[in-house]
Parts: sequence; structure tokens; C-alpha cells
Amino acid sequence: MNIVISGMGIIGGSMAKAIKKYTDNYVYGINRSPLPLKKALECGAIDEIGNSDTLEKADMLVLCTYPEASVRFVEENADKINKSCVVIDTCGIKSGICQRLSQLADEYGFTFVGFHPMAGKEKNGFDVSEADLFSGANAIIVPCDAPHSAVDKVASLVKKLRFGNVVFASPEEHDRMIAYTSQIPHVLACAYVFSPNCVKHKGFSGGSYRDVSRVANINASLWSELFIENKEPLVNEIDTLINNLNKIKDEIKKGDREELAKVLHQGKVIKEALGE
Repeated sequence: MNIVISGMGIIGGSMAKAIKKYTDNYVYGINRSPLPLKKALECGAIDEIGNSDTLEKADMLVLCTYPEASVRFVEENADKINKSCVVIDTCGIKSGICQRLSQLADEYGFTFVGFHPMAGKEKNGFDVSEADLFSGANAIIVPCDAPHSAVDKVASLVKKLRFGNVVFASPEEHDRMIAYTSQIPHVLACAYVFSPNCVKHKGFSGGSYRDVSRVANINASLWSELFIENKEPLVNEIDTLINNLNKIKDEIKKGDREELAKVLHQGKVIKEALGE
């Protein structure tokens, strides 16, 4: 296939490197600034620097930018996208973007399939991209009523790129689960490091501190967009977390060790039941 990747950050760069390492597809790169494209071309992550005209010969277009930027790119170039092209996004929320890109697909004749690679790092940009970033990672495919042939094409590429578990979901199910598995940990980490004791942690911290605080090293511009786009599911998860924290806090304040132990044991039981 001719694959066009729009956005040469960590996800776009890693997609390009993985495609070149594990498949025989021809890869074009498109990016707002030229430096990442130059680096991608020099290291062999892409075969050629593309432009909007390249979309006319694309078999697949992979959108690796922020949600609004991804939609805007398709809006501005929809009339140039090959009618047989499968367009996929890599955004962390799906309800809004799936609706808008599915409408554009219907209007202009191409096909859209939602895709979310569950992988990343605390650092961003092409320089930290790697071909094996997705190795063993979960991949979520959101079909959005696309034909089975298009969904199968995406699933086939995902498996070649060494993803682990492949899950299919509706946009609503995706966003509800991502609020819990991905977004709430980032909220928690940021709230955690707001403590005045955070700046004094050296010499007092270990693995627990690192585990909880790790994702506070956040791309604030991206995650603020994702949080607001997924407002209702995320707020529900925050309310649930606050209620559970209050439950533990109340038992601590009462000084009832037996009841506190029961509450804490519930967490252990849940984790053990999951086999994790």
C-alpha cells in the first residue's frame, strides 16, 4: 500500500518506523514543520515527503495529530483523498472525531475507521519515536460502520506492527473505558504532585511514588483537549474516585482499624480476581 502519515510526532514517527520495519508498504510523511520530516527521511522512517497532492494516490491515510487538527486536515483536503483510501485516526477519544470524520467520509467517498494505539511515553516528538513502541501494546479499533474489508485491512496492519491484544469497540464504549484506564490516572497523577510535599520527596520516595506520579509529566496541550472532549465520562470517573477516597478517609478519621482493613482488602480482592 501507499500509506500517508500526517503528523511526525512520537505516534506518527513510531507508526512510520514500524511500518517500514515490519511491512513492505511505501510511506509518505506530512508534517506542519519540516525538521521532523527531514529526520524521518534521513533515518528511513519514510520513503518520501508528501503533500496534499499525495493523498490522491494514498491507499491509507493515518492521522497522527491532535483531534481538532486531524479533523481540520481532513476537512481541508477531503476532495483530494483517494476514494478507495481508508482513513484512520490515532486519537485518544472517539465519539466526537468518529462522528465528524464518518460524515466527511460519507460526503467525499473515502472510508473512515477509528483506531487507538494504547502506547506512548512521557516525552513527545519524532526524536523519541521507535519502531517497537507498539510491540505487545493494546490496539482499539472503532469500526464506525465501515465495510468489513476496510476494518480487516486496518486489523491486518495492526497485527503486522506487533500490537498485542486487538479490541473492537463502539465510540461510546471506547471513551467510557478510556476515561477509566487512561485519563483518570493522568488526573490523579497531576493532583498527586500538587501536594507541597512533592518538592521534598527525594530521600523519602520509592516505587510507589514513581508509579503514581509518572504520568504527571504530561503534554498539557494534548491532554486538556482530550479531557474536555471526553468531559462526561471523565467527570463521572473523577466523582467515583472522590467517593472512594472519601470512603477510605472516613474510616481513617474514625480510627476504626478493622473497618479500614475491610475497605482496603476490597481493593486487593478486585486486583487478585483480575489476575494482575
